[in-house]
Amino acid sequence: MNFFEWILTAIYIVCGTVLFLYGLNCYWQIFFFLRGRRSLEEQAKKADELAEAMWTDISSLPIVTTQIPLYNEYNVAARILEAVALIDYPKDKHQIQVLDDSNDETCGLINQIASDLREKGHWVEVFRRDNREAFKAGALKAGLEEAKGEYVAIFDGDFVPTPEFIRQTLPLLVHDEGLGLVQGRWTHLNPRENLLCRAQSVGIDGHFSIEQAARASNDLFLNFNGTAGLWRKQAIYDCGNWEGDTLTEDMDLSYRAQLAGWRLTFRTDAVVPAELPSTFIAFKNQQFRWAKGSIQTARKLYPRVWRSDRSLVARLQALFHLTHYGIHPVIVTIALLSLPMMFIIPEQMSLLVRWFGVFTIFIAAVGPNTLYVVSQRHLYPNDWFRRILFLPVLTVIGLGISVSNSRGVIEGLIGIQSEFVRTPKKGNSHQVRYKAKASWVIGAEIFLGAYCMVSLLLHIVLGVWGITPFLLLYSLGYTFVGLRSLQEVRQANMPSRHSDQPGMQQANSPSASAAG
Repeated sequence: MNFFEWILTAIYIVCGTVLFLYGLNCYWQIFFFLRGRRSLEEQAKKADELAEAMWTDISSLPIVTTQIPLYNEYNVAARILEAVALIDYPKDKHQIQVLDDSNDETCGLINQIASDLREKGHWVEVFRRDNREAFKAGALKAGLEEAKGEYVAIFDGDFVPTPEFIRQTLPLLVHDEGLGLVQGRWTHLNPRENLLCRAQSVGIDGHFSIEQAARASNDLFLNFNGTAGLWRKQAIYDCGNWEGDTLTEDMDLSYRAQLAGWRLTFRTDAVVPAELPSTFIAFKNQQFRWAKGSIQTARKLYPRVWRSDRSLVARLQALFHLTHYGIHPVIVTIALLSLPMMFIIPEQMSLLVRWFGVFTIFIAAVGPNTLYVVSQRHLYPNDWFRRILFLPVLTVIGLGISVSNSRGVIEGLIGIQSEFVRTPKKGNSHQVRYKAKASWVIGAEIFLGAYCMVSLLLHIVLGVWGITPFLLLYSLGYTFVGLRSLQEVRQANMPSRHSDQPGMQQANSPSASAAG
């Protein structure tokens, strides 16, 4: 082999090793979950007992502030405000703070709902800024200055908190002065809307029921998920308050809080239903933001994490946690190398290198799917088998969005700044249609789909069978995600037949990019 071929082979081996390690970490997470789930069950039982005692004397309950950050979210604004108002907590001790950065018809809707709730005796305040500096982080920080509560709950617009949420989370904070956050578990409002939603529901269940539970019960770094959590206000102040220099201000804050000495925990049965993104454009916007933001947070904080006095296991798990989206550029690289590696590997190395690739990709694919199976079995013991039938769909979509997520990872690594693009929500009525624009990412996805299909056919013709199942998944993933995204862009930008009716006009918000 010449020097260039050696380089490609080395890259291929490094990428395979990275996938193997992240796949292996899924089994590590399952082990942590199994080892620690009893402690979380005992914690939940204790919280319920504490709540019974606290609620016997309502006059002694502390003030709680609930923050609802919104930006041009007409479709869900009414739903979230009404749900928060139904939370089981004394009206005079529950400050509902609407942090509205909107510049469209959402403002008028919020004003009307807030007025209606005040007439019913609720403590509702609408807070608006002159600019969107630091985006969501800036809104939360500004609102915190006006928050009267010692404890602060946060809910994004696409969530519908249950009435018992504060009752499930507050007692743990009140009775443990070292605890800074209780994170709730996301559930789903629309898991059966389409294949994308079904796949997402399985993935989110895995993250919360296994990964978050494992971290909370094993003294590992836990992240706030940006919503459906109750913070101690002092913990936010002690670690420097909200900062807007990453796109995952939630992960950034939670890591800084833990580095400052605060503990965070997770309550599995404190469930908060949320609306899943039902289009690939919205889903990729969300995933792009998480991918870029987590890498930005890793750059910003991991040196401090490594120098901290936490255990080696905790620091290593933090590395896997903060850089998890880094596997997406690796996936794309392996897809691109699948074709040239057929021709540049010497015959004496051929079987070794190719089967190394097959083995590492297999572990990378089976590891997450094993975690998802365990989560479905744990959460839904009566029909878990039916739910895991959608795992192949989740795998295909996960591969298909790797181009968009790779862009996020690369931008996060090299320090490119970008605007916080919120995920469009349909709500109950889908009254406002949000524009979408195409980008080069869609073309790259379709190209990679065709490229992997050509590579698949050549592998079949030449009788190299080991990697062919994965090439088939790659081709299906890129082609499916790319074509669906292109179709959604065209549909989203078609003139509406109802554009002259109130609530059906295009929103005056930045167009959602199909790249992210």
